[in-house]
Amino acid sequence: MPVAVLHDRITNIFLEQLHIQPPSADTDLIEKGMIDSLTLVDLIAHLEQEFSIRIPLNEVDLNHFRSIARIGEFIRTQLPEAGVPIGSYSRV
Repeated sequence: MPVAVLHDRITNIFLEQLHIQPPSADTDLIEKGMIDSLTLVDLIAHLEQEFSIRIPLNEVDLNHFRSIARIGEFIRTQLPEAGVPIGSYSRV
């Protein structure tokens, strides 16, 4: 998935689901006070739904959620590989 498309989808989650307008893809959302612990849990739930992935809360690293760009990088690591059909292997 192209980075621009990924960033757009993540930005749409912020706008439509969380009602937060991130200033830019590189803005530190935690430092700016735009994400707190409750918003983070809500964001994770929306990311899981949008991208059909599972993000275990005990494995969450706040550094992955500091900006739209970092969230995008993290999501790319969670998506199934392009050549492997979904459901053809286990991620456990």
